[in-house]
Amino acid sequence: MQSRFRSDRRLTVRMGVTLFLLGLLYVAFVAALIVLLKSWVLVVVVAAAALVAQYWFSDRIALFAMHGRVVERDEYPELHAVVDRLCAMADMPKPVVAVSNVDMPNAFATGRNPDNAVVCVTTGLLRRLEPAELEGVLAHELSHVAHKDVAVITVASFLGVIAGLVVRFAFYSELFGGRGRKDQNTVAVFAMVMAVSAAVYAISFLLIRALSRYRELAADRAAAQLTGRPSALASALTKVTGDIARIPSEDLRTAQAFNAFYFTPALGSEPGVARLFSTHPSLEQRLAQLGRISAELGEAAAPGKAG
Repeated sequence: MQSRFRSDRRLTVRMGVTLFLLGLLYVAFVAALIVLLKSWVLVVVVAAAALVAQYWFSDRIALFAMHGRVVERDEYPELHAVVDRLCAMADMPKPVVAVSNVDMPNAFATGRNPDNAVVCVTTGLLRRLEPAELEGVLAHELSHVAHKDVAVITVASFLGVIAGLVVRFAFYSELFGGRGRKDQNTVAVFAMVMAVSAAVYAISFLLIRALSRYRELAADRAAAQLTGRPSALASALTKVTGDIARIPSEDLRTAQAFNAFYFTPALGSEPGVARLFSTHPSLEQRLAQLGRISAELGEAAAPGKAG
């Protein structure tokens, strides 16, 4: 079913290109490991199992990792009411609603398709935002689900994890000759495996971040156009980013592993080089885009001009 979130052709093209390139990278990675480790059965089975698991269980994995739990309507009636209203406006299935009991203000969406999706907000976000601001954030997350980019980023983000699992499993297996047989050939094979893994991680890292930054701008646009209140989303962005910046960096380290999923990245007040490789565009870029949309919506609402 097609939702009423405005489609974004450029996002669709970027997702397709990213998946194609990551698919080639994944196949090349598996092929290289088969050649190096001389055991195609083990490599293919482990890689395929990890890929299937991340696709089918990504929502559960993400909720567990980010301390989220599914909540019913009687527990969070206002939150459910906002999600219900937005889903009706967007003509899309209602996702599972979850809450993460952490003070960091943030939200994320995950799931393999609109019929199997989860939208989660933190208690810190619920405490800080006004109703219109919360609506803007939830519209942003629902647009990720409607555009299906949440599924793409889920699969893409775990390529490095799969590479690490394969390498770790191989390291502790008999593929390296067992105990007492660490000869020069074993060391050379191990070094090549690590080099291939590092290359795969680096390339996937750059591809994911390029897609992630664009998809966040696309979600901001779609949310602002659906709700008709870009200023509320801009206010939420400013408030959440400012509050996260005041959280000590050491308290954000665990959350940073999941930045690609968050509404706003978990970066401290002095992110340094991390900003160059951020999963999100800068706050200034996001606010500038929302300002342009606000002006466009204002012009659309104004009386028609002659001519």
